[in-house]
Amino acid sequence: MKPFVAACALACAFALCVEAAEPPFAIAVHGGAGPMTRATLAPESERAHRAALVEALETGQRILAAGGTSLDAVTAAVRVLEDSPHFNAGRGAVFTSEGTNELDASIMDGATLRAGAVAGVTNVRNPVEAARAVMEKSHHVLLAGRGAERFAKEQGLAIVDPSYFRTEERWRQFRRAKEDGKLGTVGAVALDRAGNLAAATSTGGIANKRFGRVGDSPIVGAGTWAENASVAVSATGTGEMFIRAAAAHDIAALVKYKGLAPGAAAREALAKVVALGGTGGVIVLDRGGDPVFSFTTEGMYRGYAKGGGRAEVRVFRDEP
Repeated sequence: MKPFVAACALACAFALCVEAAEPPFAIAVHGGAGPMTRATLAPESERAHRAALVEALETGQRILAAGGTSLDAVTAAVRVLEDSPHFNAGRGAVFTSEGTNELDASIMDGATLRAGAVAGVTNVRNPVEAARAVMEKSHHVLLAGRGAERFAKEQGLAIVDPSYFRTEERWRQFRRAKEDGKLGTVGAVALDRAGNLAAATSTGGIANKRFGRVGDSPIVGAGTWAENASVAVSATGTGEMFIRAAAAHDIAALVKYKGLAPGAAAREALAKVVALGGTGGVIVLDRGGDPVFSFTTEGMYRGYAKGGGRAEVRVFRDEP
C-alpha cells in the first residue's frame, strides 16, 4: 500500500504543478486620462466611473475564466464602456464642431497580428464590434465614414439613430465650448488561458473637432497594439502626438528589441509624446498577465483583474 500511496501523492503533486503552471488570464481597462483630482471630480461622478470600470473588468473576466479568448474579453469590456454615458466613447462621445458625434475604434489580435478599425462612424452603436468585423470579415484593416457604416449594417451590427449618442452632459460641454472630455477614450487589454494577448480602443475623439479629424484610437500602432511576443497596449490622449510617436507600437518594440521592462518602455514612449507637446496615458499587459498603467496627467480611469481575483479600479495618481 505504501508504494501506492506514494504514487498517488506524487501524481497529485504533479497535477498541482501542472495546474499552477497553466498560463494566467488577466484583463486591464482604461476610461481615459485627464485632469481629474479629488478636488475637481464630484463624488457621484467618481462612483459612476468606478462602477462602470468594475463592470467592464468583471465582464471580460468571466469570459476569460470560462476559457474565452482575449479578443472576446476586450470586445466585451470595451462594449460595456461604450454603452456607459460616462466616457468619451459610444454613448458618451463628445460633440464635433458641427454638433455631431463621430466615433473611432480599433482592435488587434496578438496571436496573428490581425487588426481592424473604423473611423468617423455616426450610427454604429458599438464601434469596437465594427472594428472586429473589419478584422474578421473583410480584407481590410481600416474603414471610415459611410463605407464603415454600410459595412457594419451588412454585418448585422446594431445601427442606431445618431441621437442615441447625445447625452446632456456632453451637450452642455459643447454649448460651453469646453473640451473636458477630450481625453476620455476607453480601452482594454487582455491575456487569455491560451497565452494570447489582445487590445482594443474606442473613442469619440476631441471635443469640437473639425474636418473629419481622426486621432490615434483607430490607428494600429499608435493607439492600439497587441503582439504575443511582447505586450498589448491601449492608449488615450492627444491623438496627433500618439500617431507621430507611433506610441503603442513603440512600447512593444522597446520591450521586444531593447529588452526594456514594460513599465520602462511605457515611460520612454510617453516621454516622446510629451516632447511633441502631447499628454495622455497607456495601459500595457505583458505575457505574464501583469499590468502597467502609465500616464502624464493628474489622473486616469483604470482597472485590472487577474485570474479569479477581485477587480481593482483607480482614478487618481496617488492611489496605490
